[in-house]
Amino acid sequence: MDHSPILAIIVPCFCEEEVLPSTNERLRALLADMVTRGEVSGRSCVVYVDDGSSDATWTLLKGFSEASNSVCAVKLSGNFGHQNAIIAGMETMLHEADIFVTIDADLQDDIAAIPKMVAKYKDGYEIVYGVRSKRATDSWFKRTTALGFYRLMQHLGTKSVFNHADFRLMDRRTVGELLRYPERNLFMRGIVPLLGFKSATVECERSERTAGTTKYPLSKMLSFAVDGITSFSIRPVRLVLTIGIVFVFIAIIILAYVLYSKFSGHAVSGWSSMILSMWFIGGCILIGLGIVGEYIGKIYIEVKGRPRYHIEATTGQLPSQKQHTH
Repeated sequence: MDHSPILAIIVPCFCEEEVLPSTNERLRALLADMVTRGEVSGRSCVVYVDDGSSDATWTLLKGFSEASNSVCAVKLSGNFGHQNAIIAGMETMLHEADIFVTIDADLQDDIAAIPKMVAKYKDGYEIVYGVRSKRATDSWFKRTTALGFYRLMQHLGTKSVFNHADFRLMDRRTVGELLRYPERNLFMRGIVPLLGFKSATVECERSERTAGTTKYPLSKMLSFAVDGITSFSIRPVRLVLTIGIVFVFIAIIILAYVLYSKFSGHAVSGWSSMILSMWFIGGCILIGLGIVGEYIGKIYIEVKGRPRYHIEATTGQLPSQKQHTH
């Protein structure tokens, strides 16, 4: 009898048609090797979650699942976000798998670390984090801002794992506990360490994307950072916050003009102090309103208790079922 753990590799996808053929080939090959070596059960599978893609992602995923019993796919009815796509995959497989590994579809995180994660699990660890050994493929700006973000999170008292994204292994019990958190927009990098179960880390390389474009441009990274601090984001109040910052910058520009006018002898008495103070105080007030608004927006969304996602379709063979197609 096969006593090896059933592994579910959860892969959130959003418009990833360019990388999926390579990704599926590599993950299936890895899974087959792990099954051959007896590291995981032959009932293990790769679970793709289509987060409302507008390209041929779902068509490809259906093809993968029809061609292999080790591939399943879940289609969300819209774009609910990366974190919710991961949750959808976990909830779908909660009673089907023993351990779960989450990894992005571009496979920039080294999949060779997955067998090491499974080995750590067998050593008694319930959560295993994939930690980047270096960030050589990242730009100087991204490395610097990432370092600043992790330090800020720690300064604010939030538990976080340095240089860890969403590449991790969790067992069924820890996933079950994670799913008890009712937040509409989970910041998993902060909540998973909060669970407090026995954890370990595995170092992995971070490679460059082989195809397609990143789904996390600067604007999304900034948004993700704010979500991590406040546990939610809401655009209207962020607009107020942005306007406040712009006003402060205008005040700085006016200050430079005031100093220039003063030293050049063209200053108008009383005008400088009045305009400068008005812009600066106005900017500070709007920044304050924006920050407070972040938390009010969070409360507003949470009290409505809306579902985090909706599943439109699933396809593929789940480990405990001979056929599971909707």
